[in-house]
Amino acid sequence: MRRSKLEMYIGILTVLAQRGPLKLTHVMYKANLNCGVLKECLDFLLKRGLVEERTLRKERVVYAVTQRGITVLKYFKELKTVLPIVEEARNQANVPY
Repeated sequence: MRRSKLEMYIGILTVLAQRGPLKLTHVMYKANLNCGVLKECLDFLLKRGLVEERTLRKERVVYAVTQRGITVLKYFKELKTVLPIVEEARNQANVPY
């Protein structure tokens, strides 16, 4: 089953929040994305201030989630807990008695 862009973005934010700053290849493996798709997603997240690029030592680039990214991740986790309740209520309303 194919993941949506939103699911990929949340996956990247989750990996970075749990594992800390990571190199591109490590994010790629942990988020289960190919390099091209990952770069596109990271570009999107960087432009919105959810992820930041850090340079360590000699040009070693790592990616880290920002405080704004953690906040967005928190909101999505809350939304995920509420959605099953909404879906359940909708299903019960459509059931003929």
